Amino acid sequence: NSRGASALLKDSIPIAEFSASGLFEGHDLLRRGFTSVKNELLPSHPLELSEKNFQLNQDKTNFDTLRNIQGLHAPLKLQMEFRAVKQVQRLPFLHSSNIALDTLRGNDECISFEDILNDPSQSEVMGEPHMMMEYKLGLL
Repeated sequence: NSRGASALLKDSIPIAEFSASGLFEGHDLLRRGFTSVKNELLPSHPLELSEKNFQLNQDKTNFDTLRNIQGLHAPLKLQMEFRAVKQVQRLPFLHSSNIALDTLRGNDECISFEDILNDPSQSEVMGEPHMMMEYKLGLL
């Protein structure tokens, strides 16, 4: 009955692993950049996850407070506005300031770390415009 077991194993292996874009494909440096071991490690400090999710936690707290004060419609309307503003951005090779999102959150009059030390001219993400646009449109 070993032949039946091998037939079951053969049928359970996905075909995508054997294609050119599957398991045996090389790492695409143009699209994904260099691999980094740091990205695959667990957080080194207990507060690191809390700091990464700070804005998400703050939004959740604000939505809960708004729901308790004004009712269910207020946080739903604000979430729809957030979603609409996040979709509108510049071309992929240009830095987007997200000023509308900052205005909705009330951060438009605050000077933060990102305003001073997040200079787009020193960004490492700048790439070849035609390649990035074709990738975003799904042509590559």
